[in-house]
Amino acid sequence: MHSDRDSETTFDEDSQPNDEVMPYSDDETEDELESPLPAVEPEQNRINREAEESREPVKKDCSWQVKANDRNFHEQPQFKKTTFLCFKKSKYAGNAIKTYKYNAITFLPLNLLEQFKRVANFYFLVLLILQTIPQITTLSWYTTLVPLLLVLGITAIKDLVDDIARHRMDNEVNNRTCDVIRDGRFKTAKWKDIQVGDIIRLKKNAFVPADILLLSSSEPNSLCYVETAELDGETNLKFKMSLEVTDRYLQEESAMAEFDGFIECEEPNNRLDKFTGTLFWRSRTYPLDADKILLRGCKIRNTDFCHGVVIFRHLITIFIVLILVSAGLAIGHTYWEQQIGNTSWYLYDGEDYSPPYRGFLNFWGYIIVLNTMVPISLYVSVEVIRLGQSYFINWDLQMYYSEKDTPAKARTTTLNEQLGQIHYIFSDKTGTLTQNIMAFKKCCINGQTYGKHEVIAFTSNSVNFFLIQQVDFSWNIYADGKLAFCDHYLIEQIRCGKETEVRQFFFLLAICHTVMVDASDGQLNYQAASPDEGALVTAARNFGFAFLSRTQNTITISEMGIERTYDVLAILDFNSDRKRMSVIVREPDGNIKLYCKGADTVIYERLHPMNPQRQITQEALDIFANETLRTLCLCYKDISHDEYEAWNKKFMEASVAASNRDEALDNVYEEIEKNLILLGATAIEDKLQDGVPETISKLAKADIKIWVLTGDKKETAENIGFSCELLTDETTICYGEDISALLQTRLENQNNTAGSNINSSQRTNEPFFQSGRNRALIITGSWLNEILLEKKMKKKKLLKLKFPRTAEEKEKQIQSKRRADVNKEQQQRNFVDLACECSAVICCRVTPKQKAMVVELVKKYKKAITLAIGDGANDVNMIKTAHIGVGISGQEGMQAVMSSDYSFGQFRYLQRLLLVHGRWSYIRMCKFLRYFFYKNFAFTLVHFWYSFFNGYSAQTAYEDWFITLYNVLYSSLPVLLVGLLDQDVSDKLSLRFPGLYISGQKDLLFNYKKFFVSLIHGIITSLIIFFIPYGAYLQTMGQDGEAPSDYQSFAVTAASSLIVAVNFQMGLDTSYWTFVNAFSIFGSIALYFGIMFDLHSAGIHVLFPSSFQFTGTAPNALRQPYLWLTILLSVAVCLLPVVALRFLSMTIWPSASDKIQKNRKKYKAEEQWKRRQSTFRRGISSRRSAYAFSHQRGYADLIASGRSIRKKRAPLDAVLRHKVAESRQVGETS
Repeated sequence: MHSDRDSETTFDEDSQPNDEVMPYSDDETEDELESPLPAVEPEQNRINREAEESREPVKKDCSWQVKANDRNFHEQPQFKKTTFLCFKKSKYAGNAIKTYKYNAITFLPLNLLEQFKRVANFYFLVLLILQTIPQITTLSWYTTLVPLLLVLGITAIKDLVDDIARHRMDNEVNNRTCDVIRDGRFKTAKWKDIQVGDIIRLKKNAFVPADILLLSSSEPNSLCYVETAELDGETNLKFKMSLEVTDRYLQEESAMAEFDGFIECEEPNNRLDKFTGTLFWRSRTYPLDADKILLRGCKIRNTDFCHGVVIFRHLITIFIVLILVSAGLAIGHTYWEQQIGNTSWYLYDGEDYSPPYRGFLNFWGYIIVLNTMVPISLYVSVEVIRLGQSYFINWDLQMYYSEKDTPAKARTTTLNEQLGQIHYIFSDKTGTLTQNIMAFKKCCINGQTYGKHEVIAFTSNSVNFFLIQQVDFSWNIYADGKLAFCDHYLIEQIRCGKETEVRQFFFLLAICHTVMVDASDGQLNYQAASPDEGALVTAARNFGFAFLSRTQNTITISEMGIERTYDVLAILDFNSDRKRMSVIVREPDGNIKLYCKGADTVIYERLHPMNPQRQITQEALDIFANETLRTLCLCYKDISHDEYEAWNKKFMEASVAASNRDEALDNVYEEIEKNLILLGATAIEDKLQDGVPETISKLAKADIKIWVLTGDKKETAENIGFSCELLTDETTICYGEDISALLQTRLENQNNTAGSNINSSQRTNEPFFQSGRNRALIITGSWLNEILLEKKMKKKKLLKLKFPRTAEEKEKQIQSKRRADVNKEQQQRNFVDLACECSAVICCRVTPKQKAMVVELVKKYKKAITLAIGDGANDVNMIKTAHIGVGISGQEGMQAVMSSDYSFGQFRYLQRLLLVHGRWSYIRMCKFLRYFFYKNFAFTLVHFWYSFFNGYSAQTAYEDWFITLYNVLYSSLPVLLVGLLDQDVSDKLSLRFPGLYISGQKDLLFNYKKFFVSLIHGIITSLIIFFIPYGAYLQTMGQDGEAPSDYQSFAVTAASSLIVAVNFQMGLDTSYWTFVNAFSIFGSIALYFGIMFDLHSAGIHVLFPSSFQFTGTAPNALRQPYLWLTILLSVAVCLLPVVALRFLSMTIWPSASDKIQKNRKKYKAEEQWKRRQSTFRRGISSRRSAYAFSHQRGYADLIASGRSIRKKRAPLDAVLRHKVAESRQVGETS
């Protein structure tokens, strides 16, 4: 039967994963995958116009409608949507961004509502209500109200400060200005006032305020160059181009004011690389795509001005203990009432309640009395500590990047301690590990390697100095002065001209490229499709071969000061399959030559068999690769006129092919790119950010796994892995094709052994690799989809016969889908297990969605704390998915920073964020929690022991005001300072010994074991605090003949013993002593006695007799030496066992931090920790860096079509004369 085929879906198994191709877009639909439209690039304006006119407008999902210069159009009823009840609002939202939460009117109600949504605050609000019921409470209402108001007030102030900062940031963006058509003229308007349909004008270096359709610009054919660093972190320029019809008719202000085009397009979405829409104007339709759209956040570059129409605008355990204890005491009170209370006439309170009902009331009474097990001050203390730790990060000058004036910024206060528990770091590459700045470092020309440093040694004052002298390029008027090169011999070879190959080498770099040049203010500014190509052309410029200008068919070069123009016959552009580019030029003497540059893997296949320098260059490439430089081979070929004419005929035919044009051109290129003569190789350094290798090395020693997730090509990502020492020559590298079969075999074994004995199940969960070898995984996005069974599914186009399905067929289909889901989950788990066995993982050619998916898989199957770090909008998904997100701020835009929890200017600051601030925050928070629970168990459980002697009546053991102020004043400051300032070792030792970080990963400092230790410690202390004074007061007489054993004197003695004991205990727990710590401990004790004597004075009792009932208790009780001895004994019994245990622990079982702290003076005197050296073995590595152009095609078609050439261009002679005049003035002055 064919009925089951109707909805059958399968994976596309016809094609293997391609390492060079970026996987499908995150938002591609099945229909798009089934029938992709061939992308035909126009060769000239006529072809472009015909394609636009003949192509049908796209109607699919185009529900967003825009009318130019008509604001009333978007207020029509069909564009309204109901927001609340009968209130409606236009779906075309305002352009103002809004990240703040409150305004002056809504702050108080919304903030209180938000705070009482927290369980803790709501819990204490319920307690406060219970305390107003006289039948329940034995505590005054203010014992809960004062701490609650303090917590709410501090939190509200913190929220207010944060929201004011958000208001300021929003106002800064919303009040930016641009020119908008108003009343037929361009007038200045704020971004927040821009509406859909407005025509705006943007000038050079301005940010795009909204998503706009490009209409025209100052450039030829309305080209517009944009920088998308705010969106994807890439600094190389991309070009956009308007429709030819708008370029032709919408250049004048009056024409744009009359423009009434109607646009239908897709709804706003998160796709950066796709756009579908149609422009209706003058009874014609014109298709729109992503090349005609400028996205919000882009920056206009090298374009004086452009015009566009706006399309889119943007817009637990302790509580259980508390309940159980309260319930037990309530049952005890019920029993006591039945046995004793009913028969004791002097205890009658005038209420005829039954014992069970009295027990029920006492249950709630004990809930109130014992609530200090988890006091409300705990939550405000945690907030204060987190806030303080965040400020310490902000104030850390060692994380301040002075070059960009960028300090570190903690954008959240809730994740500081998790910084000390990171297991996995997921990092972007471009702009995060690297500067995205390429530098020409070395080259091999005709078998000779250039670029070695020349070291000059000299002695001054008996001290030897070594100086690396850089090459002086002042002889070259076109040198930009930025190239740092140290091999003077190469300059000698170029200037003397004896080695023709040397000059030909740099001539090739100056002529074989698709760079655009802009001459302004006497300077040559190059705009390249990739940083690599720009670095090579700039290097040629500095060495005397400067690219000056180009037209559609010519290119002008200054060769050692002599200007020559060459006819460009053809540009054979780069793509990811070819990995090379060539240019065919006719020299002034009529000779035709082909110049080619590309990856050595493809160039060596096309060399002439008789290349004498082949092997020597190969060895140089090996050396360059070992030094993690990006290599590129240069070669040339002489072409006869007959050969060129024959080839050009085929080239012209392929250029106008109606179908498969790209394949036809590639085949024609192959015919001419043969029998090449090798000139040499270049070596470019993709500059790492400062300190990246050291940072990665230290993080690895802290047992933190680093995964690099990038959209770059595999070769580029692999070389950066070696540069930053994530990979070494001893690392065994596994690729996607290697692990695919391994994972498939494991999955089959798991399916075969499902339900069998335990031993076989254990065998299927064995490690994938043998231990003892250092392994790394490098996998591309295509292989990632293949392995994780994430490939897009396509519906089979079969004959769809509508036969009814039987129940059996439906059940079979459900079971099949369930098995597929189980296999997919198991395969993903296996992949995570395999990847986590590797010391490093590099995922290249991955989309933003895949980055987030990888992070989510590790979070799901490893249950580990993850951190993601990036710098562009393409990293936002990854940053938000990880537990902690870090943004690199600076030249790469602010999108990642705005979505991050922490931000700073350089990757190297990550080691200090984690190994210092993260570890300290974790240690401080753990110590704070352990001590806080201890002191509150010791404080609260005294009520529990007292209940056995008061008939379980919920009577408190202390004075009400002592209960109110205990966690607010008497014991709060020392623990707060420990949570803010304590450190087991210094920051330098934390960085020197990264292994100290491991305790946080294993959560050794606060877990259930540590919690129960604190609980037991608190129970023992409460026993001592209660029973020693109780025993001391039992049947005793003071020296004045009075009995001191009344309830109030007992309460004062127990409270005094408790305050001294818990504050001194905090002193024992303090690792880093300062004056502030000492003052807080002794000051808290002094503050307690001072306030107690004031509260027990007769004067305050006269003013408030019902609230202050302990009149004269403290002066009368504490004048008895017997009570002071009782306090001293209680404190000694509490602390001496702790001191003994600490001494034994540090002597017999010292921790790693104890050992380092003991030897800190020795470490301080030693030499600082140095970066480890990687081994260098000549000629062993076979790594190659492919020709690292951008991921899109270059500007070859743009150049060949002539669309990038200005019709009226200022002559370059003026620039040259200006340069010559400057050089002469310098010579005369010298």
